[in-house]
Amino acid sequence: MDYPRPQLRRAAWTNLDGAWQFAFDNDAAIDELAQVRFDRTIQVPYAPEAPNSGIGDTDFHRRVWYRRAVDLDGGALGAGERVIVHFGAVDYAARVYVDGAEVGTHRGGHVPFSIDVTRWIKGTRFELAVRADDDPADMQKPRGKQDWKRDPHSIWYPRTTGIWRTVWLERVSASRIEKIKWQADVARWEIRADLRFVDAPQGGSVRVKLSKDGRTVVDDTSRLDGDELSRVYAIASDFGIDDGRDDWMWSPEHPQLIDAELELRDADGRVVDRVESYTALRSVWTDGERFMLNNRPYTLRMVLDQGYWRDGLMTADSARLRHDVEMIKKLGFNGARKHQKAEDPRWLYWCDVLGLAVWGEMPSAYGFGDRTVSTVVDEWQQQLERDISHPCIVAWVPINESWGVPDLPHSRRQVALVKALYELTHAIDGSRPVVGNDGWEMPCGDLVNIHDYHHDPAVIAERYVTRDAIDATLASIRPSRRRLLTDGFDPAGRPVLLTEFGGIACITEGEGWGYSIARSGDELLARYAALLAAIHQCTALSGFCYTQLTDTFLEKNGLLTETREPKADLVGLARATLGEAAAARRDFVANSLGYSDRWLAKPSA
Repeated sequence: MDYPRPQLRRAAWTNLDGAWQFAFDNDAAIDELAQVRFDRTIQVPYAPEAPNSGIGDTDFHRRVWYRRAVDLDGGALGAGERVIVHFGAVDYAARVYVDGAEVGTHRGGHVPFSIDVTRWIKGTRFELAVRADDDPADMQKPRGKQDWKRDPHSIWYPRTTGIWRTVWLERVSASRIEKIKWQADVARWEIRADLRFVDAPQGGSVRVKLSKDGRTVVDDTSRLDGDELSRVYAIASDFGIDDGRDDWMWSPEHPQLIDAELELRDADGRVVDRVESYTALRSVWTDGERFMLNNRPYTLRMVLDQGYWRDGLMTADSARLRHDVEMIKKLGFNGARKHQKAEDPRWLYWCDVLGLAVWGEMPSAYGFGDRTVSTVVDEWQQQLERDISHPCIVAWVPINESWGVPDLPHSRRQVALVKALYELTHAIDGSRPVVGNDGWEMPCGDLVNIHDYHHDPAVIAERYVTRDAIDATLASIRPSRRRLLTDGFDPAGRPVLLTEFGGIACITEGEGWGYSIARSGDELLARYAALLAAIHQCTALSGFCYTQLTDTFLEKNGLLTETREPKADLVGLARATLGEAAAARRDFVANSLGYSDRWLAKPSA
């Protein structure tokens, strides 16, 4: 999957990644494009701090500039044609120019934006330029794991400045499909589509065709009356029994997708825009103390995934993204908590296609102030809008470990922000559980999530083996020297998950960071297996998330190296992740990704 936006794909597009002219403006002294002296070349979409950019300069950069020539494929624009330039992400504030004229701006370093540049294009070639402002010391904007110190320290990583996701161009009709939001209702066996158009043709229509494994299950044409349309499509093949429904529903063990084709037509029936998408039938909710997937209790076996590469930092191509998803599944996990990063939509695509449950998490700010409220709320809404239709996402995490709200137990304003984000998330997406504050100091939430890095398996078992033990831990234990609950939050009747634990560093030579240390791959495997055996005794937990998938800069506590090589026997690690009973049922050669027999029996599996 090379197309940067998998759930709204067009056949024709132009990838603008590659060599761009580039200039640092470290003191943010230049305001006008005409004053910039472009003295370097950069490989977009890699940030200038990344070695893959061809620069690899990790110093402080408050402002950077980009420029390149763009040739329009297909010649001059025809009547009614528009040119849209899309940016996957620019950190943090972007100004975009065409032939020297400013054409648009955007704020938010982890989310996409698009600009219609048609009116500024005079022929078949134009100059595209970008200014990106990213104050490295600003603690009131979402920044994730990007360090505020000059050199990375502890659990923080090199900064990402400017363009760090694909830039691409589309020639589209003036009347076009702009947004698709999918939502499944398994109880009613329906799929809802909320569509948004630009300049919807008067008297026009939209045709939506849904298909499963190549067989059409919905073919619907609706008349348009404005730029928005909401439709509910009944899936005809509802067997009404679990065995029949199971073949249709998405899960990590059975990642069944439903393909979608959409055609926008004018009043004469001519197709003016055509896009491809996909959705799935999948439900996720909580029932008392259990996490439910497709109306059945489901235990989440997750791993913390930072999404960094030594040579690309936060940027990777589709092949690398797919490989990470496959390795997570080969390690025995059925889910990932993508930590402090709004990951590339192509990674979410591979989670949808290959089957991996995902917790979508907001990259944190670290200081609290008036701007924190506006920057976090604004960017979180954009992240939700981007990712809401991915069936792989089963929970939302707007706040982690009180980052951005450091005085949460003592500040009414900070409690209000956490609760506001919780309620806002539910207002935008009522179909998934929402975490209030992952780890500790929880004032609200549909799930109770605890971070506990105690290295002794016996202590972990003692704290979480039964619900009574968990309640005692919630009431009196401070695993990270922080109270677990705040503002009178009552955890009764909610699922409890251990969403960070482990963190065993395998350091055979030199130094590195971890919560405890193993000195060989065999020792790592033994300690991991003992810790996971304790976790599997804790049947009152609805799931866990082990820290972490890969080594990441100073952190050496990955199950994989930075280059994604296992640090211990892969099958041994997977057996420990699964637990004895589940491991006995898996063929680690023929079914390394952990699919169900039903899925393996499908011709396309």
